[in-house]
Amino acid sequence: MTALVDRVGPVLAFLVCITVVAEIADRAGVFEVAGHWAARVARGRTLILWVVVVLLSCVATTVLSLDTTAVLLTPVVITMARQARITPLPFALTTVWFANTASLLLPVSNLTNLLALHEFSRWGGFSSYLSVAWRPALTAMVATALAIAVLHGRSLAGRYAVPPAPQTGDPVLLRVAGAVCALLGPVFVTGVTPAIPAAIAAAILLVTLWIRDRAGVREIAVPWRMVMGVSVLFVVVDVLGSHGLNTLIARLVGDGDGLAALLRVAGAGAVGANLVNNLPAYLAAESAAGDSAHRLMALLIGVNAGPIVTLWGSLATLLWRSRCERAGLRIPLRRFTIESLVVAVAAVGAATVVLALV
Repeated sequence: MTALVDRVGPVLAFLVCITVVAEIADRAGVFEVAGHWAARVARGRTLILWVVVVLLSCVATTVLSLDTTAVLLTPVVITMARQARITPLPFALTTVWFANTASLLLPVSNLTNLLALHEFSRWGGFSSYLSVAWRPALTAMVATALAIAVLHGRSLAGRYAVPPAPQTGDPVLLRVAGAVCALLGPVFVTGVTPAIPAAIAAAILLVTLWIRDRAGVREIAVPWRMVMGVSVLFVVVDVLGSHGLNTLIARLVGDGDGLAALLRVAGAGAVGANLVNNLPAYLAAESAAGDSAHRLMALLIGVNAGPIVTLWGSLATLLWRSRCERAGLRIPLRRFTIESLVVAVAAVGAATVVLALV
């Protein structure tokens, strides 16, 4: 149990700190400004606007984690689309799909990656993770974009009127929050323990908010319930693993580093994540897939890019659904499931093939 706490503690600390960073950045208007910037850069062309939203989703997911894209970027793109008088559905779907499929590149992009980083320490730690992850990660992003273009190409044609600039609050808080978010990406790439820069960033923004708007500090939502839920999942899977679950999963994922073997690992991870959620699916299969860096990355491809078919496959998808409902955007469940299956197969399949080839 002590080993589990030592391993999980930094992951949960990162979750809390990066959520605080994202909340204050949202309060400062960083994401609204980014959305308006996207609308201006596209110069009234819907397809170009969508491409910019794709890039924003990939950057937000990679640097600030998938939950940031699902929770904070989603309402921004919905509002942006409505102001431009274009259908918001493909833009909302873009954020949720990229929140999952773009969460492979850095350890900070997904909690599963942070857990896997502990295992990658056997092969060189962060550098080993990045060397194995970057090709399939970029492939998953490209495959997702192509799948969306096929599914929603007609909705992305045409032009729109650029909406007016948003009314932001404190310009000092906006500049500080924007600078902190911009700096986090390069810092995370250095390989330092992610919880450390996340904690420093959270502290800087909390102090800035306290100076500029003391009452606003009390309104920052810290995800304690999420922390408790994740902690319970870790303990439950750890207990079940020692009571036969690890043996069962090992039979399901098989062995080997060939294409068929890696597709089997990724497929098992994706199916498990859609059935029970990606965190317990990763934890349950980690020991069976952790005998090589490529097999472990195949598992991450499955549990990161795959759990978009069911709403409970990842916490980010559940949070995204809630944001869409609050924004008054109805997503037909049948359509969501079918299209998400297409995107998941494209992203997981392409990323795993590239992983096997290199």
